[in-house]
Amino acid sequence: MGGYEINMRDLGDQAETDGAEIGAVVMGSSREAFRFIDLFAGLGGFHVALTELKGRGVFAAEREPKLKALYKVNFDVEAWGDLNELSGDEAIDFNVPDHQVLTAGFPCQPFSKAGGQLGFKDTSQGNLFFKVHDILRVKRPQYFILENVPNILKHNGGHTKTTIISLLEELGYSVDVEHFSPHDFGIPQVRDRAYFVGSLHGLDHFEWPEKHGDPTEIQWVLRHQAHSTRAIPEQTLRAIDMWGDFLRSSPASLKLPSFPIWSMEFGATYPYVEETPAGIWARRPVRGLSGMGFKGSFGQSLDCSLADQLSRIPSHANRSVDLNFPKWKQNFIRQNREFYQANRQWIDPWISRWNPKGFSSSFQKLEWNAQGEKRDIDNFVLQVRASGLRVKRPTTSPSLIAFTQTQVPILGANLAGERRYITPVECAELQSLGGIQLPSSDIDAYKALGNAVNARVVKAIAERLLKGLLRPVSGIPSDLEPLRAAE
Repeated sequence: MGGYEINMRDLGDQAETDGAEIGAVVMGSSREAFRFIDLFAGLGGFHVALTELKGRGVFAAEREPKLKALYKVNFDVEAWGDLNELSGDEAIDFNVPDHQVLTAGFPCQPFSKAGGQLGFKDTSQGNLFFKVHDILRVKRPQYFILENVPNILKHNGGHTKTTIISLLEELGYSVDVEHFSPHDFGIPQVRDRAYFVGSLHGLDHFEWPEKHGDPTEIQWVLRHQAHSTRAIPEQTLRAIDMWGDFLRSSPASLKLPSFPIWSMEFGATYPYVEETPAGIWARRPVRGLSGMGFKGSFGQSLDCSLADQLSRIPSHANRSVDLNFPKWKQNFIRQNREFYQANRQWIDPWISRWNPKGFSSSFQKLEWNAQGEKRDIDNFVLQVRASGLRVKRPTTSPSLIAFTQTQVPILGANLAGERRYITPVECAELQSLGGIQLPSSDIDAYKALGNAVNARVVKAIAERLLKGLLRPVSGIPSDLEPLRAAE
């Protein structure tokens, strides 16, 4: 099998396990370099990384019951539940053991572009950073590593980042922040994350790990004997076939658009610059667009009832509140209409063969992210998104997020022998967590892996930050080399 092993026993140096369970470093023995705690632990990416550096996990917190139970299975640590139940300094001091290193992937949704971006105003999750702050203040560990989405660095005009750093510096920590993606370390996944590091001893000794620009291949993590337990829906397969035919039909001399291809704009002429369908419906409440000579999606007549007009205007243009379209939407509409007019000699037969208006809106759109590649859709990694069917080069996986069932990446037949969803085990390899037990439900596993920290990235940061705690061990490299395909 062409692949590599990036499980927890192959992150850099081979931990001395001597038959012990994963993460079981004997307390007080010569094998324990430091003690750490793992907050918002999830699948335990921090635990995996720091155990590789001979740390011992003495406390963990995970609110989700299934992951809390799984943490016990994987690491033999009984995790605390809701950190909000550690109310007050006395409760923190009593329940949280002394430790040298605090790690926390505190909830990212309040700061994520995909979330509400309420930040600290999110009373359910945004304020959990302050619980981390309380534990740092009470227990005074020498070091910390915090992880979050990169948008936290820009959230609220940069004020959130400044506030976090100021609060941590007030506790006496020297603080620095940087962002990394697994592909910077030779792992075929682009998933940028922000990392805050802190030390009570200053950061003069600390240098961030080097980012590698070497090419990667998703083939490295694929298990070619694997079969997804969930079949790809027939409508999704038909949409892939439809867009595969679109790619084959396009002239080889034609450079495909870098903008999203919105097939519902092919043949459409409804107004979108000076006026919008919603504006016309507002000023002509009886007839709307009827009798004005405009065309809807795929050239459909708009000389019809208001209800039918609504169904014949693309979903991105038919909301009653859209009296003006933003410039980016105007550009996409104009570019797609121009593309269609310049290429209708081969697009019109494609429309006749496939009738794309019979597909849901997300399947009527294509994001071609493989400019210059051979136009065989089964050579690529595919993902169904609200923005369309995304086609990515097989060099990296789409960023692992808390996938819904429809968002799980699909491997083209030429990559995996058949079209199939990438499996949770393969996703675990992308997160450098190949050696742990995953949730039994695939969708629970995808969600947990999408929220996990990448153990290899964490280890690269931690081994530089914790130099004062680590005992010299042969085999821990001064810099992690990019992963390579196995021979």
